[in-house]
Amino acid sequence: METRRIREIFLDFFIGRDHRHVPSSSLVPNDPTLLLTNAGMNQFKPYFVGEQTPPFPRAVTVQKCLRTPDIDEVGKTARHLTFFEMLGNFSFGDYYKSNACPWAWELVTEGWGIDAERLWVTIFQTDDEAFEIWRDGVGVREDRIVRRGRKDNFWDMTVAGPCGPCSEIYVDLGEAYGPASDAGPEGNEDRYLEIWNLVFMQNECNAQIEPVAELPKKNIDTGAGLERLALVLQGKPSVFETDTLGGMIERAQSLTGKIYGSDPHVDRNLRILADHGRSLTFLIGDGVLPSNQERGYVLRRIMRRAVRAARVLGYDKPILTELVDACNELMGDFYGEIRDRKAFILDVAAREEDRFSATLRQGLALLENEVERVRAAGAGELPGDVAFRLHDTFGFPVDLTAEIASEASLEVERSTFDRLMAEQRERARAARKTGEARPAAELFSSLVAERGETEFEGYERLATTATIVALSDGTASVPAASEGDEVDVILDRTVFYAEGGGQVGDRGWIKAPSGEGAVIDTRRLVPNLTGHRVKLRAGELRVGDEVELRVDERWRVGAAQAHTATHILHWVLRDRLGEHATQAGSLVEPGRLRFDFNHFEALSGGHVEEIGGEIQERVLTDDPVRAYETSFDFARSIGAMAIFGEKYGDFVRVVEVGEYSKELCGGTHVPHTATIGAVVLTGEGSVGANLRRIEALVGADGLSYLQRRAAALEEAAALLKTNPDDVIAKLERTLQAQKEMEGKLGQIERQQAEADARDLAAAAVDVDGARLVAARRDIGVDRLRTLAQRLKGQLGSAVIVLGTAGGGKANLVGAVSKDLVDRGVSARDLIAAGAEILGGGGGGKPDLAISGGPNAARLDDAISAVADAARRHLAP
Repeated sequence: METRRIREIFLDFFIGRDHRHVPSSSLVPNDPTLLLTNAGMNQFKPYFVGEQTPPFPRAVTVQKCLRTPDIDEVGKTARHLTFFEMLGNFSFGDYYKSNACPWAWELVTEGWGIDAERLWVTIFQTDDEAFEIWRDGVGVREDRIVRRGRKDNFWDMTVAGPCGPCSEIYVDLGEAYGPASDAGPEGNEDRYLEIWNLVFMQNECNAQIEPVAELPKKNIDTGAGLERLALVLQGKPSVFETDTLGGMIERAQSLTGKIYGSDPHVDRNLRILADHGRSLTFLIGDGVLPSNQERGYVLRRIMRRAVRAARVLGYDKPILTELVDACNELMGDFYGEIRDRKAFILDVAAREEDRFSATLRQGLALLENEVERVRAAGAGELPGDVAFRLHDTFGFPVDLTAEIASEASLEVERSTFDRLMAEQRERARAARKTGEARPAAELFSSLVAERGETEFEGYERLATTATIVALSDGTASVPAASEGDEVDVILDRTVFYAEGGGQVGDRGWIKAPSGEGAVIDTRRLVPNLTGHRVKLRAGELRVGDEVELRVDERWRVGAAQAHTATHILHWVLRDRLGEHATQAGSLVEPGRLRFDFNHFEALSGGHVEEIGGEIQERVLTDDPVRAYETSFDFARSIGAMAIFGEKYGDFVRVVEVGEYSKELCGGTHVPHTATIGAVVLTGEGSVGANLRRIEALVGADGLSYLQRRAAALEEAAALLKTNPDDVIAKLERTLQAQKEMEGKLGQIERQQAEADARDLAAAAVDVDGARLVAARRDIGVDRLRTLAQRLKGQLGSAVIVLGTAGGGKANLVGAVSKDLVDRGVSARDLIAAGAEILGGGGGGKPDLAISGGPNAARLDDAISAVADAARRHLAP
């Protein structure tokens, strides 16, 4: 049964039982607690934990997943994978065990046709309900139902929240995998393969992960590994011989010329290529780019591990693009995103492999030498500084270094590596560190519970009245603040926007009956609690005061212009570069914006100009900007973008620009795009691996920038005696003419130098068979040195002493031919006498030395002194 058919049967079975087919979510989860999607239930987590109301009671998925804790085992075994597909059916407070168990058994035995005599079931040791359902409702023999403990058959999230027992279905693979056991999987897990896990979410766990109560609504979360099912249904000894992974193996075989099954070492590396080829294809397809952080690091490690596997097999040509192509052929029909983004995936893979291949050979040579050195010394650890150098210089993930070292029975000495990495990170942090530390969150954490969150009215108005709830000097709460103090003011309501989503906090004024001050910053002290940093100008503020608030309108409008411009920029980048070009960070403040986005290459000047032109065109179209609150699910259904790492509740705020841009955003915006005025891109560059940054000036600042540029252009045109439209052409002609003149001047100078050298050579005096030249030429030091070298080449055995003066100082150049240097004559020693007269010093080598000093008036004396010293050294 082909993998394609296994999926179809699964989906059809549960769709026929009123389950909503939900497409696989991205490998980049919308969950800040997860690095990568690792289970089918990830996208439904908000429903299970009660954060959102599910829009349907039942769901079925085929979810792409990626797990890397056992990445070092991939290739060594027949089962370990990083990328895999998980089949899952889910109930959100609808059906429970009495439906889940019979349906699973029916699908396994009838839908997929696995013989019931090969099946075993495990349950949690105290789950009598599940036992009775399997025995009485399904008809499983009692001796085939195995009770297991917490480690094997109880599920939790590793934090407080939903949890519950689980039940697993195992298949007996037969005698080839070891002896049969009366306890089934309890006695031999190599022979009895788990294919499906049914989780019964019925309890609430406390912080100690102990069940403390039953959930008001019980849920079902199941997961069946598609690759394992294919192994069983296709009768293969390993997942790498099933049709999909087997197809990847076949491509790797055809490229490397190695045969799977011929040698364990070959098999291991072919498996790595097959598994990692799928992983990197899907990761890049979901917008992950190689980097040295988080999921980008996972991708880079997978890609570099695959490249090394190919090199170990003797394949030196690019391998990653071939693997991407194979994965597309095998899986692109079901996962259309990798087919649609194939060109992009190929480009990223090729660039990363090319970048790594340039240093792989050098790094491996260093590592192999160090491994041999350590083994020769009888040690068991590779030094941590070596691992750090491989990481820092050659881009070797430390896990790759550890894996290669382990092949030689060595471990990496991690303490030194970790220390060096920590020092590097600390240097980076110190370089980035700006501003002052914020007040400790513990000062305010209780206020939300006691007084409620700060009510924000700033979308509708820029002024209001409020009550001071608390004051803090940054280290402790205070009852009052006086003129000159700088404090955090916490209010029951505010019109001031707190820094968030990249947008800086508002500024403005606060006034009480007894005092007033300037609000110089607004930020969230803890979630849902706004702090107003106030510099008191007069009088005092006290807890309990009724105050008037007023936002600086120019500041707010400037920030709103920049924020809406950022949304337009984000949309244009994704439209022009691809869906991977998503926001990775931003700064939005009055008059300017900074936008970081994921992309793998620099943008050309023409590309930046086109992007800037489209942004300005959309600004001047004067599209309406709408902001409204709606359900999270509706927002996602209409294509509203969510920023990874942000946590969203049941209701979210959507900002729409025209009919094209939709983003979840809590920031402030202009009502129409033309209100922005101007958006001028001022820079584009790299800020990290596969991370680019665009900077722009907005509104009045953008217009002012353009005016300054126009004025500079007018001035340049005047200097060039042309009009502004012809400045570039005139400048190019002028530069070309200058280049030609410089060439002619250089030729004249060379001719003059040759003639001068001939004259000086002709005037050289003989001193005991050697030639001596001592002369003054007021030319630059570089030209003087060139002249001395030219003379040395023409005269044979010779000493040359040349001097020059200008700009209030003098210089000497001495040159000595090689035969005289061998006799002990040193240019450095000769010019020392002249340097003393010039009041300076010098240095150089025995064959060429330079000195200088401020006594330019005595240059002729200095030349004579050096010439006399030369005669003394040359005389018999």
